[in-house]
Amino acid sequence: MKRIVLTGGGTAGHVTPNLALLPLLKAHGYEVRYIGSKNGMEKQLVEDAGIPYDGISSGKLRRYFDWKNFTDPFRVLKGFGEAKKLLKTYKPDVVFSKGGFVSVPVIFAAKKCKIPAVIHESDMTPGLANKLSIPSAAKICCNFPETLKNLPEGKAIVTGCPIREELLSGSRLKGLEIAGFTPDKPVLLIIGGSLGSVAVNTAVRNILPELLKEFQVIHICGKKNVDESLKGTPGYVQYGYVSEELKDLFATADIVISRAGANAICELLALRKPALLIPLSAAASRGDQLLNAESFRKQGFSDVLQEEEITDEVLLARIHHLYETREEYRTAMEKSNLGNAVQTIVELLDSLCEK
Repeated sequence: MKRIVLTGGGTAGHVTPNLALLPLLKAHGYEVRYIGSKNGMEKQLVEDAGIPYDGISSGKLRRYFDWKNFTDPFRVLKGFGEAKKLLKTYKPDVVFSKGGFVSVPVIFAAKKCKIPAVIHESDMTPGLANKLSIPSAAKICCNFPETLKNLPEGKAIVTGCPIREELLSGSRLKGLEIAGFTPDKPVLLIIGGSLGSVAVNTAVRNILPELLKEFQVIHICGKKNVDESLKGTPGYVQYGYVSEELKDLFATADIVISRAGANAICELLALRKPALLIPLSAAASRGDQLLNAESFRKQGFSDVLQEEEITDEVLLARIHHLYETREEYRTAMEKSNLGNAVQTIVELLDSLCEK
């Protein structure tokens, strides 16, 4: 039996594509283990999927001054030692990383142990963790053809993003039942990212009374962002985080408001869901969501609203416009030939195991 170690963590976007690979990895005869951070959100997601999980020390690598910049490198070094010990114990044939800072010591350890490693970069430009890992990787997978110019020639391959197969099998009726909604009023789904977006959550709640005149609203707001005062509001349901129910809630949605993380927008494309994307601003990130959102806007897949432009009136008008023009976005998405990456990535992993 072939063995593989998966790694990646910090946000759901660094974990769910790994989980999307599981059914085909198992079908191809892989024994799967996961290395993540000791207390990261990935731990519960992976254990819920029934995969053995090991936690290692990890530190965030920042582009700005922070006193933790002096201590976190030691955590990374400790994580490297822990990862090396785990890899020597499990002797995997290959390592697959979805990025995030916990993946860096794992990729370094894989190189030290002479185990081939594959990295997946979701965004248009590589993040810092993946930039550090690229020299130690055998292959780098990416979502966008534009990304290839930022990666070493001969190492990179455009695969697209692994999408969980079950996401495509949701039931609208079951989603309505879960949310307690009726089938005769359109549904707006709001996804603020797995960590929640204060800006998006606040903006939506400000216009909730107006929204509820036309829509039923499903609001995935992040674990710590549930507003107790809104519980029981007719036509409005909020979740800190959803897992099993997500496929049915997606199937229920007529339109979506979402951040513009690469994994999230690839799922919206696969599901043909018209969306208003509100990317993280350049002030709060390295600007990758701005590039992702602009790429989708140009292709006619989504509308885009910058966080700095949000007012109650503007947000409400853009939501109404999205709903009125939803078929135009669906038509554009139907023409897309961006497929599911699972098959391509697993075949790449197979080829490295055979070397």
